[in-house]
Amino acid sequence: MALRARALYDFRAENPGEVSLRETETLSLCSEQDIEGWLEGVNSRGERGLFPASYVEIVRADAPAPPPPPPPPPSDSRYANLPPGGYEPAPAPPSYQSYSSRYQHSQPSDDDWDDEWDDSSSTAADEAPTPGYYGGGFHDYDSSRYRMSIPGSYSTTTSTAASVSSQANKGSATVSRNLNRFSAFVKSGGEAFVLGEAAGFVRDGDKLCVVQGPHGPEWQENPYPFGCTIDEPTKQTKFKGMKSYISYRLLPSHTGQQVHRRYKHFDWLYARLLEKFPVISVPRIPEKQATGRFEEDFISKRRKGLVWWMDHMCSHPVLSRCDAFQHFLTCSDEKAWKQGKRKCEKDEMVGANFFLTLSTMPGAAILEPQDVEAKLDAFKSFAKRMDEGVLLLNHTAGEFARKQASGFKKEYQKVGMAFKGLGQAFEIDQQAFSGGLNQAMSFTADAYDAIGDMFAEQPRQDLNPIMDLLAVYQGHLANFPDIIHVQRGALTKVRESKKHIEEGKMELQKATEIQERCNIISYATLAEIQHFHRIRVRDFKSQMQHFLQQQITFFQKVTLKLEEALQKYDTA
Repeated sequence: MALRARALYDFRAENPGEVSLRETETLSLCSEQDIEGWLEGVNSRGERGLFPASYVEIVRADAPAPPPPPPPPPSDSRYANLPPGGYEPAPAPPSYQSYSSRYQHSQPSDDDWDDEWDDSSSTAADEAPTPGYYGGGFHDYDSSRYRMSIPGSYSTTTSTAASVSSQANKGSATVSRNLNRFSAFVKSGGEAFVLGEAAGFVRDGDKLCVVQGPHGPEWQENPYPFGCTIDEPTKQTKFKGMKSYISYRLLPSHTGQQVHRRYKHFDWLYARLLEKFPVISVPRIPEKQATGRFEEDFISKRRKGLVWWMDHMCSHPVLSRCDAFQHFLTCSDEKAWKQGKRKCEKDEMVGANFFLTLSTMPGAAILEPQDVEAKLDAFKSFAKRMDEGVLLLNHTAGEFARKQASGFKKEYQKVGMAFKGLGQAFEIDQQAFSGGLNQAMSFTADAYDAIGDMFAEQPRQDLNPIMDLLAVYQGHLANFPDIIHVQRGALTKVRESKKHIEEGKMELQKATEIQERCNIISYATLAEIQHFHRIRVRDFKSQMQHFLQQQITFFQKVTLKLEEALQKYDTA
């Protein structure tokens, strides 16, 4: 008897492959086993798809059978060979569509940017808090990173016995699709690429090459490296002062022409980069904030975060040459901005087509899957330990900074007040020879009061920059689980194809093509890991040098203040 379930709540499908439910509705289940909290089944209207397992209860006792789905039109060839139950065990996989053809339907109209090209609003709603930037939850799946998926019904790994037998006899078995259509491997387009469903014309300017470096695969360096500064932000107004916003002045070194950007421009670019580069760790921009956006401390903190973001963008051999990033850095004309924005949003080299832009040097060796797996495991262990270390250091530095700003300052000032109280008692004595001591005691009290202020201000010079850097790397470490998932998904397809070869179910050429496409993803993933390690060494070396130098300077100032107080007693 077919598995059945009853809907406990209404559920509205919001993503491709989901199916809507109505409360009390009876459904037919494809399997009782849920996948990451989702079940697959057919509702009373004959629609097949995924829905949350917690929204239904499985009916185990005898219950009225669900109404059969409406019969399909006789002319529909998909229903020519339906089994007796009336349902297809697995709809035919849809032909691959480029992300751009689907992306256009989900984008806001250009009218949103027409009234003023550097942002349409400065209300609190525009900058509602967004999880997954520098806050918590970095290891949760970020649905905004992979919003697109191949449209149509979900294909499953199940098939009829007759179909499997037929394919085995003909030696034309195909690698199965992932049942979980919400995985990063599927939504990034990695699955479609590995299975050979991606097709598109790649311009020379879109090609991304991975080369063999002394320590493994590396991204080909940008032959024209550059940097970009972000000056102190300024508050601007529009609509005769009715709305205010913060403007950042950018000065790229390769053009020498300044441009002004709002935070929303950074946010727009960040979204485009996430959509385009599924195997690259796009640095995360500082978090949004609904209130207090014009407070000096918040503006300063956001600018420092954007400076780090810009540094990592300019340092990346791929991201630095991206058309969207170059448009962001160089366009200063309103009409040209809108045209470039539309062009970026219609980019066809996203999703599965992005992988077509990847290439290796001629004669590059095929990487052994087990070697790639070992390197991924090693990096995963490293990233886990680094993430723990980053969280611990960030917490410790934050606590120490708070102690310096409040506890240390108060304690030193308490000492100063105690010295001052004793000095005031000494002043009651009117003997001439005690005047020098009284003055020295007063100076000592003032010295400790000043040292307390110095402690309160010091975190801005040493600990805060460390925490700013840690925030950047929290974002990078949160990006890599999805990147590694794409790589592991590709390796799984290679293993499946090899199994089919051993069983005589797949042609050697087809399996070889799958392995070659997986090899490209392997090279790109290892190149990204290599780049991460390079900038990590660069950044932490530089920041630790800065931290220690600031500590030395700080304690030299404290020592100087104490030496000045000591000298007062020599002449007392």
